[in-house]
Amino acid sequence: MKRIAHFLIAALAALSFGAQAQEATIRKNLAERLPSLPKIDEVRPAPIKGLYEVRVNQSEVFYTDAKGDFLIQGSIIDTQKRVDLTEERVNKLNAVAFKDLPLKDAFTIVRGKGTRKLAVFEDPNCGYCKRFERDLAKIDDVTVYVFLYPILGQDSVEKSRHIWCAKDRGQAFLDWMIDSVTPTAANCDTSALQRNVEFGRKTRITGTPTVFFADGTRVPGAIGADRVEAMLKQAATN
Repeated sequence: MKRIAHFLIAALAALSFGAQAQEATIRKNLAERLPSLPKIDEVRPAPIKGLYEVRVNQSEVFYTDAKGDFLIQGSIIDTQKRVDLTEERVNKLNAVAFKDLPLKDAFTIVRGKGTRKLAVFEDPNCGYCKRFERDLAKIDDVTVYVFLYPILGQDSVEKSRHIWCAKDRGQAFLDWMIDSVTPTAANCDTSALQRNVEFGRKTRITGTPTVFFADGTRVPGAIGADRVEAMLKQAATN
């Protein structure tokens, strides 16, 4: 038994050394041949045998061969499961624990009992956000934390300010997003809006809407009611 244990330890050590050497080769060759490539954060095996994932800028994913002779930019799609594996990986890398969201800088819209929850970063002038809100109105039993995220210009800043300073923020927001009722001009402390933008830059929120579910899953872009419902159920089981 001792001989077997020693053999297994030696085998694992050899595998570890081999993996480290492989990673070193990839890092060295890519850095020398592609000096404009950002610093490599991580090298790991990709879902396809023989390929390696190269991660830069926290959540940007490329693929390469064992020697770094080729660099591939694009998605790996599992055709059997019909799943974009690259998208899944990037979403996991960009996940933010719900408890780490600055919820004090959001307002809530509660539908039904509100036992389920999600958070969304939205610009009031974002057409996709308006479409998302129309779909979200079909979802029951949810508390929505809305982060105003004015990144589309000064008018977005003004509308966000007026919504944030309204007596009923949620109603003013929905009136504008769904019914195109311009929010009434109002003034108050709007430092939360700047904090939202700063948080978004830190966590690489580059577009709106960006949705976060209770399990930390991040979904960029406007998704339909069916997918929201599926993601809420998934978050509840994680």
